[in-house]
Amino acid sequence: MKTFERLALTAGGLGYCRPASGTWGSLPPPVIAVLLVYAGAEAWQLYVALALLLVAGTVACLRFGDSAEEAFGKKDPGAVVADEVAGQALTLFGVPWTSAELASDPTRAFYAALAGFVLFRIFDVVKPPPARGIQSRPGGLGIVLDDLVAGVYAAIVTWLVVRYALPSIW
Repeated sequence: MKTFERLALTAGGLGYCRPASGTWGSLPPPVIAVLLVYAGAEAWQLYVALALLLVAGTVACLRFGDSAEEAFGKKDPGAVVADEVAGQALTLFGVPWTSAELASDPTRAFYAALAGFVLFRIFDVVKPPPARGIQSRPGGLGIVLDDLVAGVYAAIVTWLVVRYALPSIW
């Protein structure tokens, strides 16, 4: 596997961090989202950044997933975390970044991103149907699809939490 492929699939090397490489690999989208909010970026800029992370993670898995499984000698290798980047970015689409509460208070944006992070990790580990079954697909498709399904579930729950639970907390 070439250096670029390895860097793309391991999210710049985060996939080698232990323990819980998937958790480390899930960090870039919420960190970037929170930094953008703190920097005063507009919601559309945040959504563009998340879309780019989603596309980059998905394309890396689809393009290089077969060679990753060959190089690491197993199905969906733990060091490959581009799928977590994609799934986490998809989850954060469930955060209503355009809401006045999040736009005016970066601390609330932090908690919203944290909620999305935790919820994605739960759905990624539990893999509710059809995520577990989809994971058995060959190569990069099997690597990334289960995380995208987990991302959809987590996005829905994140939206509910941020819309209804978090406002009552603060």
